[in-house]
Amino acid sequence: MNNVFDSKGKIPSGIWVLGFVSMLMDVSSEMIHSLLPMFLVGALGISVFTVGIIEGLAQATALIVKVFSGALSDYLGKRKGLALLGYALGAITKPLFAIASGAGLVIAARLIDRVGKGIRGAPRDALIADLAPPGVRGAAFGLRQALDTAGAFLGPLLAVGLMLLWANDYRAVFWVAVIPAFLAVALLLFGVQEPERGANAQRTNPIKRENLRRLGASFWWVVAIGAIFALARFSDAFLILRAQQSGVSVALVPLVMVAMNLVYAGSAYPFGWLSDRMSHAKLLTLGLIVLIAADLVLANANDWLTILAGMGLWGIHMGMTEGLLATMVADTAPEDLRGTAYGVFNVISGVAMLIASGVAGWLWDRNGAQTTFYAGAAFSLVALLGLALRGSRSKEAPGNSA
Repeated sequence: MNNVFDSKGKIPSGIWVLGFVSMLMDVSSEMIHSLLPMFLVGALGISVFTVGIIEGLAQATALIVKVFSGALSDYLGKRKGLALLGYALGAITKPLFAIASGAGLVIAARLIDRVGKGIRGAPRDALIADLAPPGVRGAAFGLRQALDTAGAFLGPLLAVGLMLLWANDYRAVFWVAVIPAFLAVALLLFGVQEPERGANAQRTNPIKRENLRRLGASFWWVVAIGAIFALARFSDAFLILRAQQSGVSVALVPLVMVAMNLVYAGSAYPFGWLSDRMSHAKLLTLGLIVLIAADLVLANANDWLTILAGMGLWGIHMGMTEGLLATMVADTAPEDLRGTAYGVFNVISGVAMLIASGVAGWLWDRNGAQTTFYAGAAFSLVALLGLALRGSRSKEAPGNSA
């Protein structure tokens, strides 16, 4: 497999490269996205309602594209080219934000960016699964998630620093964001070697009924658990709103998310490493318990320190479960259908997240923030029950592992 990994079970160099590619693109994207709502409303005079429409269209576009890109990567037997296309589309949108003078170009840039994200996600995850030996697969996904999340907090920090340095010049910051985006594309192009497809491999339609049937019960169980996780988590926007309610200065609210992402980035690799050495079901159970604790703390938070504690627990939960779920998809899907499997998993989890965010907003408006976080804890309990039921069935069939 082209020297993809060594005999000592170390994480392959290609996975490190993919991690840094994710980090660079996240630095670029978050530099823009952390400022974009204020830029749209303040600099371009666009209404908050229009901002909501733009974001809704962007997320829906990414969801639609994800499943098709994963299936296409299985059909072609190639992952890198589609991942490269997705990252390239993301990179070419960055200058458009800097030159935009109205909503039209921003909408176009945002949609193209989300198409790129939808194209690259499933093929990239399938490529990681292809590159990583089973014994370090959890660590590999944890590493990629850690580096990706590092970009998620470095981007806003860099944006804040540049805004202070350049007297709130949005467009100058957006131009700087172009640099890491194109570095990510170049790094992927020259730094990752895709494993060769087997000589006997035949091209087949991955979404034919007989192929979809090969995505067995274990895979669909992972999809179901991932969807329930998404229902329990809802959008990060509600974490920001909760922090603002605690009396934290508006200028400091973004730092709460930076703190959460620091914890997330710091815990993703250690828990990925641990997932290669313990039962996935047990680690998921622990992750759900931590999520319940985070929901309960945030539901009752009235001060800065309690908010930080809840955010820290939320970050630990993300570090425990995000890479683990990606590993479980790889473990339960046939090798030649991994792209399709990631596409299906991402779409269903994404739809669940959209539903969860709508329900969370409705509960928030109707009954207050506490009800939203209590509902998240309730969904987590449902997931725990599902894991317990799965565990009891596994005991009846020892060959079936989570």
